[in-house]
Amino acid sequence: MPDDVAAARTAAEEKSAFSHPPVDPDAIASYGDHPDQVIDFYAPRGESGPGGPAPLVVLLHGGAWRATYDRRHVTPFADFLARRGFAVANVEYRRGAGEGVSGSGGGAGPVAGRWPETFDDVAAALDALPALVRETLPQADPRRIVLAGHSAGGHLALWAAARHVLPADAPWRTARPAPLRGVVALAPIADFSVADKLEVCQGAARQLLGGADKFVERQPYADPALLLPTGIATTLVQGRTDTVVPQAVAESYADAAAKAGEVVGLTLLEDVGHFALIDPAADACAVVAEELGQLAW
Repeated sequence: MPDDVAAARTAAEEKSAFSHPPVDPDAIASYGDHPDQVIDFYAPRGESGPGGPAPLVVLLHGGAWRATYDRRHVTPFADFLARRGFAVANVEYRRGAGEGVSGSGGGAGPVAGRWPETFDDVAAALDALPALVRETLPQADPRRIVLAGHSAGGHLALWAAARHVLPADAPWRTARPAPLRGVVALAPIADFSVADKLEVCQGAARQLLGGADKFVERQPYADPALLLPTGIATTLVQGRTDTVVPQAVAESYADAAAKAGEVVGLTLLEDVGHFALIDPAADACAVVAEELGQLAW
């Protein structure tokens, strides 16, 4: 696809995805003292599947780990999932500070992420989640959790599912795998080496790890492609015409998983870019819900 056509598609998708007004949650709970350490909860509004409480989708938003984009831009997507019968936990976390980012996928300007706070928050949120769900969203089944994330949030979902294979000295390491039904990562920044070579989101992965002098040192603690196999069912959903996080990043992660003896699903969508995956008005969003349902029910 010519560059100008791809750019026009990306711009149109982004405009559509960001055209929906934010949807307020049914409840909000804190998992820490910082203002960003909160989780929005959405109760299921549709059919909850074959009986009992609804499966819980834990959603980690994108935005290149930069502060300009918070969880509000995925609230229409969270509401879309709730209307499909899922309970949803939309997690906020600390991100890099600054102004001037263009697009949820990233842009020039502010530094991406905070080391180690971004990782501290995701780990703390997942650890606190079962108790918060029992207290805040009794319609949800904490035994049926699927992690989902878009772009930088896709990275965080893959990372959170791999905490049990982190290096032994990692502060976020867990003794055993998280009790998850699976992970659905949407256009994830899933392989930091490839993302860095392609300058994904203007070098956001390198910034997240603290810059060039810290990148190699910290990569084993943060790069999902180096944290395999996880033993947790994982599916990547990727648009073939994504110019923000190109298909090569997801393919590299899937290849790394295969070399580690693990099969990772890779769903490639024709004529789909980066933002349609979280846009309730796009057909691709329905595909995402189907992938979540295959793991959840």
